[in-house]
Amino acid sequence: MVEIADLFTDIKEHTIAYKIFDGLIYPWQVLSKIGDFIKALGEELDSDKYEKREGNIWVAKSARVAPTAFIGENVIIDEEAEVRHCAFIRGNAIVGKASVVGNSTELKNVILFNSVQVPHYNYVGDSVLGFKSHMGAGSITSNVKSDKTPVVIKCGDEAIETGLKKMGAVLGDGVEVGCNSVLNPGTVVGAHTNIYPLSMVRGYIKENSIYKNKNEIVGKI
Repeated sequence: MVEIADLFTDIKEHTIAYKIFDGLIYPWQVLSKIGDFIKALGEELDSDKYEKREGNIWVAKSARVAPTAFIGENVIIDEEAEVRHCAFIRGNAIVGKASVVGNSTELKNVILFNSVQVPHYNYVGDSVLGFKSHMGAGSITSNVKSDKTPVVIKCGDEAIETGLKKMGAVLGDGVEVGCNSVLNPGTVVGAHTNIYPLSMVRGYIKENSIYKNKNEIVGKI
């Protein structure tokens, strides 16, 4: 339920970073590889379509990047993406085609698939967001446990050890996260699931569900 094949379809069509998933089982296994992957992939990009900047930054010429946006090292901003006023891309980030990174949104060590929207006051760290997923205003991924121990993903009666002290969330394709929700460390949301606003979410949430609260998760009709 939490494997790459369960959460994403047509990866090759939906992210420029599809090769990073080769040979892996779980999506969080890419988190330690993102920086080096970006450096290698960037050198392969078409210079007619992408501008290379200092710090291993590649920005598609068709992307719209506000002059007030901050872009740290090891970043790829793909074609037709939009990075808005005062976005803060700290580094090790891939922003997919036609994705939106909005005002005061912070990204760190992430892969955003194509057509992802994090448009208003979001923090997304150590996370993977699937094709056409959307995080409502003020929703965030919390990526470190309060006791600083490695993140464990709760999936039914199973506890999956990630071995990572920093892991935010994995959103499957088409996930909708309501405004001001908190996705706790190790949250995995199945494809096409909706999270109600003001939710506090942890563990695995089944695909095609509506999450109202931890005691009320219903299937879509």
